[in-house]
Amino acid sequence: MFQQEPSPIPRTFFVLMLPVLMMTLYSESETVMKKHGADMLTGSPLKSVILFALPIMASSMLQYNYSLVDNIIVGRYVSSDALAAVGSVGPIGSFIVGAALGLTSGFAIPVAHAYGERNKEKLSHYAGGSISLAFLLGLILVVTSHILSFPLLRLIGTPDEIIGIASSYINILYYGIPIQMLSNNFTAISRSVGESKKPLYFFCVSVVVNFFLDLLFVKEFHWGVEGAAVATLISHMVACALNGIYVLKFNKEVNITKKDLRINRQTALKQIKLGIPVSLQFTVTSIGSMCLQSVVNSFGTSVIAGFTAAGRVEQLTNIPMSGLGVANQTFVGQNYGARNYERILFSVKKIFLLDICVSVVMSIILFVIGEPVVSLFLTEENPEIMAAASRYILAIAQCYSLVAILFVMRNTLQGLGFTYANSVAGIGEFLGRLAIAFVLTPALGFSAVCYAGPAAWLLADIPLIIIYLHKARQFKKLLSKSVNDVKC
Repeated sequence: MFQQEPSPIPRTFFVLMLPVLMMTLYSESETVMKKHGADMLTGSPLKSVILFALPIMASSMLQYNYSLVDNIIVGRYVSSDALAAVGSVGPIGSFIVGAALGLTSGFAIPVAHAYGERNKEKLSHYAGGSISLAFLLGLILVVTSHILSFPLLRLIGTPDEIIGIASSYINILYYGIPIQMLSNNFTAISRSVGESKKPLYFFCVSVVVNFFLDLLFVKEFHWGVEGAAVATLISHMVACALNGIYVLKFNKEVNITKKDLRINRQTALKQIKLGIPVSLQFTVTSIGSMCLQSVVNSFGTSVIAGFTAAGRVEQLTNIPMSGLGVANQTFVGQNYGARNYERILFSVKKIFLLDICVSVVMSIILFVIGEPVVSLFLTEENPEIMAAASRYILAIAQCYSLVAILFVMRNTLQGLGFTYANSVAGIGEFLGRLAIAFVLTPALGFSAVCYAGPAAWLLADIPLIIIYLHKARQFKKLLSKSVNDVKC
C-alpha cells in the first residue's frame, strides 16, 4: 500500500538525477573526449560517436525531467486528476512545441556541414542567421498556439473535469516557445561544431532550478498545475541564457557578429527548407498522437493517468538509443561536409548494430523498473492506474528495437541534409497510430492502444531504410569513382 502522506520528495529527485550524475562523471573521466569530442573527422568513428553521445543522453534526461518532475510533483501534491490533465496536453504540446523545435533542428544542419568544410565564415553566417530566425518564428508561434490551444483540447475529447486544468497548464508553457526555440538552436549549434558537454552542464542547472521551483510553487504556495508550468518556464529561461552566453561569447569555433545575426533572405529560405520537413515530422506524428489520445481519453481519467505515467517511463528508457542517433547525426553532418563518405557508411553500420543491442537492454530495464517508477507518481494505491501502466509498458518492452532503428535512420538522413525523409517517416508514424486508434481499438480496447507506438515505428522504419540504402549506394559509387580516378 502507498502511504497517504507524500513521502519525502528528495528521494524522487536523487532517483531521477543519479543516472545523469553517473554519466557526467564518466564523460569527465574520459580524457580522450577532449580529443574526439570536438572533431569527428579523424580517429575511430564508433568511439567518437559514443563519447559524443554520452553528454547528449544526459542532456536529454535533464530535458525530459522538466515534464517528469512536473508530473510527479503534480501527481503527489495536487491530485490524480491534475496528473491526467498534465498528461493529456502532451500530444498538443508536441504538435506545437515539437514542430517549433523541429525547425531549429533543421536550421543547424548547414552549421555542421560548414564545420566539416572548415569554413568558419560560412559557419558563423549560418549560426547567426539561425538564432534570429528561431526567435522571430517563435514569436509568431506564441500567438498561433494560444489561438489553437483550447479548440485542440476539445477536439481530442479531453474530459470536462480536467480540461480547465489542462488549458491553464499548457497556455503558460506556450509563452516559452521563443525561449525554447532559442535554447534548442544554441544547443544544436554547439553540437554541430562538436561540443556536447556544455549544454549538459547548463541543463543540469536548469533542471535543479525547475525541481526546487516546482516544490516551492506547487507544494508551498499551492499554485497547482499553474505553479508547475511557471517553474518550467523559468527553468527554460535559465537554460537559454546559459546556452546563449556560451555560444555567443565563449565557443571558440563560432564567431558570430552583428552582421551574422541579420536575417539573410537566401540563407533563411535554405534553413527553413531544411527545417520544415523536420517540423512536419513532429506535426504529423503529433496529429497521430492526438488521435490516439482522444481514444485514451474515452477510457477515463485513471487510464489517462496510467498511460501518462507509463509514457514518461518509456521516454526515460529510450534516451540512450535517441542519444546515439543524435550523436551520429552530428558525425554524419561533419563528415558529409568533408566528403568522408567511407567514414559515414562505417559509422552508420556500427551505430545501427549498437543501437539494436542497446534496445534489448533497455527493454529489460523498462520491464523491470516500469511499475516502481510509475508508483512515484501516486500517493495512494490505484489498481486501475497501475493496470493500464503495466499493459502499456509490457507492449513497448516487446518492440523496442523498432524505435532504435528509427532513431539511427532518421538522424543519419537528417545529418546528410535529406530532411524530407523525416516527413516520410512522420507520415508512416501517423498512419500507424491512426490505424490503431480508429480500427483496432474499437475491437480490442486499451490493449490495442498499447501497441500504437510499435506500429508507428514499424511504418516509419520501412521507408527510412529504403531511402538510406539508396543514398548508401550513391556514396559507394562516389567512392569507387574516386578510387578509379586515383588509379588513372
